[in-house]
Amino acid sequence: MYIPREIEATIGRELTQGKVVLVTGARQVGKTTTLRHLLGDRYNYVSLENPLDYQLAKTDSVLFFAQNALPLIVDEIQRVPDLFSAVKWQVDESNTRGQVVLTGSQTYHLMKGVSESLAGRIRMIDMPPLSLREILVAGAGAADAVSAVSPAGSQGSPGGISVPRKGFGSGGFVPTLLGAGDKTSGNGRFKPEGFDLWQTIHRGSMPELQDPSMDWDGFYTNYVATYLERDVRELLSVKDEVRFYEFMVACAARSGSLFNASAVGGEVGVNYKTVQSWLSVLQASNIVRIVRPFSGGAGRGLGKTPKLFFMDTGLVCHLTRWTSAETLRHGAAAGHVFETFVVSEILKSYMNAGSGIRDVWFYRDSRKREIDLVIQRDRVLHPVEVKTAGLVRADAVKNFQALAGFDGFELGTGAVVCQTPQPYQITENVQAIPAWEI
Repeated sequence: MYIPREIEATIGRELTQGKVVLVTGARQVGKTTTLRHLLGDRYNYVSLENPLDYQLAKTDSVLFFAQNALPLIVDEIQRVPDLFSAVKWQVDESNTRGQVVLTGSQTYHLMKGVSESLAGRIRMIDMPPLSLREILVAGAGAADAVSAVSPAGSQGSPGGISVPRKGFGSGGFVPTLLGAGDKTSGNGRFKPEGFDLWQTIHRGSMPELQDPSMDWDGFYTNYVATYLERDVRELLSVKDEVRFYEFMVACAARSGSLFNASAVGGEVGVNYKTVQSWLSVLQASNIVRIVRPFSGGAGRGLGKTPKLFFMDTGLVCHLTRWTSAETLRHGAAAGHVFETFVVSEILKSYMNAGSGIRDVWFYRDSRKREIDLVIQRDRVLHPVEVKTAGLVRADAVKNFQALAGFDGFELGTGAVVCQTPQPYQITENVQAIPAWEI
């Protein structure tokens, strides 16, 4: 069964804005499936994973496009980066927008081709793994898909978490307060019967794993092996794949934490420069995201070390060998994995809306005051904490006031994402949000 994706509206919008649309994302997040579902009846399709098409694209781009007429989806464009020049020539023959759609699982080489050949002609979309809403749709079945992901332009009822739905273009998570007498969250739903949040966190957000018959450990073992063999080898010509795997494990163990490159290098046995280079590979292949500390233009003893977040908690659990949801739930890593899940869901909401993640920060200062996330909307700062507890009291949000003193910014409503079964007010301007609602 096809799983409806919230990014569909963004793809449709960008097709009307640029001559070329590039959809990037980690391997197996559903790029090809989504595009063929949306455009398959109108667009021709060619994959550069096919040896014959790959060879033709490399040796004779004119014949390649003669055999594959526009409008066209070209899958795995990073395999033949020289094809960007031919794409430019093709789209410049017409003023029609959205005639070529490209996909790629690596942004490292793609960005060079884009900047050199397609500047001003291309729109880029970064596709994340499944969001929790999409996973719930997959579990509910196709009959509920439209109501869960639509209507276009809908933001949901007042209150709870504002997560972009299909066609909601402003993008991103912003905590808002419950309306008077409102007993549901912003999505207007109560917790699905039988839903196990920790099972969802552990299983991960890859589309193939929504099939319960798919073996979890086997899937990720093959996923990591393919990633090392294809993406890592192509990006860096890394010869010591075992060492890079150890680097991935070290990063997974730090997901949701400050990323100390020197400490990681010491653990893996590589220098600082290598750690930074390898981290860029994880970013370029859309495995991790870096969230930077908020400064607000002030130099008042604020931290500068970024935080690292994997975009798929299933991969984190596989790499760090949390082999079941129960051991994870009660284990030492529960807090960091839970925070990784919440933050990745919030980042997905921005990515699915096509708005990027540049307004998502965290806060840490010299007085050891920390805030897990700071969501900036215009000049308003919305603080967000992530707690594994079900009941959160006012002292958990005392650090939110640290944001009140930044010149030119206003402190907005805040939220604590936790394991409460239903939303409730913590203070006048801070609300507890169920993690299953994001």
